[in-house]
Amino acid sequence: MGAYTDLDALIALQFKAQGFTLKHNQPVHSLLFGRRASHVRGRGLDFEELRGYVSGDDVRRIDWRVTARMQKPYVRVYSEERDRPTMLVVDQRINMFFGSRRSMKSVVAAEVAALAAWRVVQQGDRVGAMVFNDSSTEEVRMRRSRATVLRILDRICNQNRLLRGDSPAQPRPERLDEVLKSVGRVCRHDALIVIASDFDGAGPGTRDLLLHLSRSNDVICCLTYDPLAVRLPPAEQLVVSNGELQVELRLGDATVRKSILDASDQRMRGILSWQHELGIPVLPLSTADDVASQVRHLLGQFAHLGQHV
Repeated sequence: MGAYTDLDALIALQFKAQGFTLKHNQPVHSLLFGRRASHVRGRGLDFEELRGYVSGDDVRRIDWRVTARMQKPYVRVYSEERDRPTMLVVDQRINMFFGSRRSMKSVVAAEVAALAAWRVVQQGDRVGAMVFNDSSTEEVRMRRSRATVLRILDRICNQNRLLRGDSPAQPRPERLDEVLKSVGRVCRHDALIVIASDFDGAGPGTRDLLLHLSRSNDVICCLTYDPLAVRLPPAEQLVVSNGELQVELRLGDATVRKSILDASDQRMRGILSWQHELGIPVLPLSTADDVASQVRHLLGQFAHLGQHV
């Protein structure tokens, strides 16, 4: 199981950062479809489509080669190319150091952040990050360069390597809201904010902060979770530990089993409900599966073809 990530692994993800886009003009079936188009300063024009000429169209946009071939006028339609900076918010708190299958939640957060960083730079936009744990936050300013991506990945790896089962770090669920407040001070408008976290500590205050951020930015929540959150093992007993104390859970007891699942289900449903209540996409990413494949499945460009990538 992948307890940790490393810089080489995150760099290699640049070759998997394809088959999806983080731009607002998503395919119909994408989770981001219908999000508002950010009103940001354009750098130029992107060719979008050819269509038949209608009265009032700019004659300078007529594609004469296609017009001659089709024997009727066609115009080239362009959409504004938008400079949208992206801020990655990467959770590396001690609560993220858990996983029962392929990798830890902390590794999933690191991988989705790396995929997003590479994709943003490939699309020609600026990218920055706030990588945080229970005691500190490291900020990388938003710039449009490969060096910036490498700096972000290095900060993620540094914090990821600090995680361990016997860590003296005390869990601080309030850190999530503290970091979101910092993000709001940096991303005032027209940014894309990608949050990779299990959202431990999320409450009404978190909801309010996300709503505030989404009013002038685009926000994507990448919810990292472990399969144990939705399905308990068939074992009669399970021992869990926070590095200091151990608790034996009697999973054979139907009441105990139900209470654990109910609590987990309520928490997951609360976070997933942000998508409908706040209009913020929430992407559930499991520790049991390949992260790049999950991202492509959720944000894939091939969704409009009815394919499940």
